[in-house]
Amino acid sequence: MKRLVALTLACAAWLPLGAHAALKPGDAAPEFKTTAALAGKPFAFDLAEALKKGPVVVYFFPKAFTRGCTIEANAFAEATPQFAALGARVIGISHDDIDTLKRFSSEECRDQFAVGSDPRGQTIKAYDAASLLPGVANRISYVIGQDGRVVFTHEGSNPLKHVEETLKAVQRLK
Repeated sequence: MKRLVALTLACAAWLPLGAHAALKPGDAAPEFKTTAALAGKPFAFDLAEALKKGPVVVYFFPKAFTRGCTIEANAFAEATPQFAALGARVIGISHDDIDTLKRFSSEECRDQFAVGSDPRGQTIKAYDAASLLPGVANRISYVIGQDGRVVFTHEGSNPLKHVEETLKAVQRLK
């Protein structure tokens, strides 16, 4: 029994929740459209349209209103003016339904940036952000350049690092 527990723990440490190959810098960013919410109001988000205005930070998060996702949303909200000053837009994406994200966009994103609903996980899969847990995305962030190519990728469980690292990547674009 002890060997089985040790093997299970070793496998859990070796295989993160999202053993996958993230998109790399230079890869074409998959185009997507989704229903999103900003300041509690739903709207149609289109990546191609957003890229016409500047780079886009696309970050995937596991579940609205969970501890790490709330910390990440608060931090992106705080940094949104810095992203905007650099001409970049931010959108978070999860499996959550749009009604949940309408609340999340106001309460935790503080009306600063959009969050998109991907209940079937099509965009999540296209961006290699699918988790081994159904209905939960991996925490992964991308900076997409105006040419539609991935400029930067960040994976990791620390939600604050996603904000810090994507902001640095956007700053390097200028």
